[in-house]
Amino acid sequence: MNKVVNELVKSILATATLSVVCCGLYPAAVYGLAQVLFPQKANGSLILDASGTVRGSHLLGQSFSSDRYFHSRPSAAGNGYDAANSSGSNLGPTSTKLADAVAQNIADYRAQSGLSSNQPVPADAVTASASGLDPHISPANASIQIGRIARVRGLRRSQVEELVARYTEGPDWGFLGDPGVNVVELNLALDRLAGSSSIPSGDKP
Repeated sequence: MNKVVNELVKSILATATLSVVCCGLYPAAVYGLAQVLFPQKANGSLILDASGTVRGSHLLGQSFSSDRYFHSRPSAAGNGYDAANSSGSNLGPTSTKLADAVAQNIADYRAQSGLSSNQPVPADAVTASASGLDPHISPANASIQIGRIARVRGLRRSQVEELVARYTEGPDWGFLGDPGVNVVELNLALDRLAGSSSIPSGDKP
């Protein structure tokens, strides 16, 4: 009986010790180090406007439909860029539904960008990412949209090109992945350039 009690006491002490270390000390240490070493990233990589209002996260995309803004890539997350429903479409390459959706996206993109029916369209402009939350588009996608943005906003093309170049990020560590343009940050910069913080309904970076 004494042996059973001793083993029980040891088990309770081990559980209590591990609970304190794993559920208390370790999370506190990681949180503290993160706040000291990279607080901006640890707190969500939030994007603030000039007034200090949170307009989004550097890590999460948003939907834009107004011609005044660069459009993000399609999203299959909920109703689009819903962080609570992050996912891809899960449709395979033989899916008719996927083929029809991509064909419609291509037609819409060409119409919005003034492209001819045989001009190539960047893949990221018509297909969703695996997460549905990708905040970036390719430089090629952004470049095609420059003409529409400049025309609708009454800006010089060179002004918009400079913004795109400024918000183009290189591959991680210089060699992992491809360059990308953060759409939320780019659209906020467009509004600052125009001296306006107003954003049409449904377009809220």
